[in-house]
Amino acid sequence: MTLQSSPIHLLLVVAVVPILSAAAPSGERGPLVGGWQPINDINDPYIKEIAGFAVNEYNKQAPASLKFAKVTSGESQVIAGTNYRLIIAAIDGTTTRNYEAIVWDKPWEHFRQLTSFKPVTH
Repeated sequence: MTLQSSPIHLLLVVAVVPILSAAAPSGERGPLVGGWQPINDINDPYIKEIAGFAVNEYNKQAPASLKFAKVTSGESQVIAGTNYRLIIAAIDGTTTRNYEAIVWDKPWEHFRQLTSFKPVTH
C-alpha cells in the first residue's frame, strides 16, 4: 500500500501545522491579542494628551474641577482602536488623588471617548 497525496491530505497538513506550531511551548511569547499591555513610557506626550483629555471630559460630565498632574502608570489594549487604562494623579482643590481612567482612541477617525473615570481606592 502506498501513500498518495490528495488535495484533502494537503489541506489537512496546511491547516494542522500552523495550529501545532502555535500551540507548541516556547520561551518566547508574543503579546496576547486583545490583552492589556503595560505602557513603557508614561511620560510620552501622546499619553499625557490622552490623560489630559480624560480629566477634561470628566470635568465636563461630572461637573468637577480636577486639574491634571501626571500619569503614574498605564496599560493599553488594541481592539478596533486603542483603549488606554491610565492611573492619573489629579488635583482636587488642595488634595491630589489618583483616578483610573479608560479612554478609547481611534486617531484615524479623529475619535476619542472617555469610557470610565473613577477614584482609585486601596
